[in-house]
Amino acid sequence: MRAFFPLLRREIGFYFRTSIAYVVGVFFLLITGFSFWFLAVRLSQQAMDGDIAHIFFTSFWFWLSMLIVTPLLTMRLFAEENRMGTIETLMTAPVTENEVVLAKFTSAYLVFLLLWLPTLAYPLLGKACGGQFPVPPLSLVASSQLGVALIGAFFLSVGLLCSILTRHQVVAAMVCLAVLGLWLSSSLITIQFQLEAAEPLAHFIAAPRHMRDFATGILDSRTIVWYFSATVLLLFTATRILEAHRLR
Repeated sequence: MRAFFPLLRREIGFYFRTSIAYVVGVFFLLITGFSFWFLAVRLSQQAMDGDIAHIFFTSFWFWLSMLIVTPLLTMRLFAEENRMGTIETLMTAPVTENEVVLAKFTSAYLVFLLLWLPTLAYPLLGKACGGQFPVPPLSLVASSQLGVALIGAFFLSVGLLCSILTRHQVVAAMVCLAVLGLWLSSSLITIQFQLEAAEPLAHFIAAPRHMRDFATGILDSRTIVWYFSATVLLLFTATRILEAHRLR
């Protein structure tokens, strides 16, 4: 893994040398900041089930931010390299497929976590501005952020896999958005079309249900293992696809 850290520096540098990280960051913080303010106002004006952390991490705005940020961070990882032909140059260097995939995934994941870092200050900022709601306990914030980290890793691995399959960033982004949208809607789809046989599976993989558990402080080892295993499997698949491209 000697080439991993040089590749990681290369990928992270690309995010910050271009406008990608800054545009995505501003857009993301606008969505999450507005949603937190909106939900805090509602919580101050009327009684709602749960505290501010539970309401925020299970809201429509939370999933909207996840759906938008994931394709934006991952669409260029391989699609741009494939379009410009630089992937062939990269793969002729003394690097392995594992190093390339892990470096690209890790760079997107670190930027993703960096985007979420300012949200830790939202409850304190809300209280400082006169918000009338209790600040959630640190344990609840930690479990919620763990859920974000696990689900985010899975979402980013889906986006990376979509990027490696095409030469066009827009196509990679749209395919990623469609796949994640269907994933989040799996429970509704099984109910709508009365797919009773698929309901247990849809319930088990339902990300909204998992996030509700994390936001209420419930840490289920099965859920943690599921997201870790699914992320590893998708990265392994991406590695094998890249290896097949190299051998052609």
